[in-house]
Amino acid sequence: MRVAVIREPGLAPAMRRAVSSAGIAALLRRCGDMLDVPPRASLGVRLTGDAELHALNLRFAGVAAPTDVLAFPADEPGRVGDVAISVERAAAQAHDAVTELRLLAVHGLLHCLGRNHDNSADAAAMTALSRRLLPEQDVPDL
Repeated sequence: MRVAVIREPGLAPAMRRAVSSAGIAALLRRCGDMLDVPPRASLGVRLTGDAELHALNLRFAGVAAPTDVLAFPADEPGRVGDVAISVERAAAQAHDAVTELRLLAVHGLLHCLGRNHDNSADAAAMTALSRRLLPEQDVPDL
């Protein structure tokens, strides 16, 4: 899978370091391989702050609040979709921003691929898949 990562230029230095350390593109390419996503399929990832996620959440979900990750599955061949992550929120809600960014990126990818956690069975399946994709880190239950 091809992954394009766009980082908001205004991110604070500590957040830019966390983004670099997270290795989002390589992680998501590996996950795409494990999930049998076609190698030429594309995924866009936007790493930004709370203000942009707030605006996106309001526009697309009708929720006037920031969130940590939003996924926009594509409905066109060759496109997986787009994921937007608030680096600011990831850093605020977890002890380790790098680990949280990796978890949010995988979470967004899974949503783009049609996975959800609307009920307990789907949540358990999505948690198990996230743990398989992130074996080196602790993944909480959804």
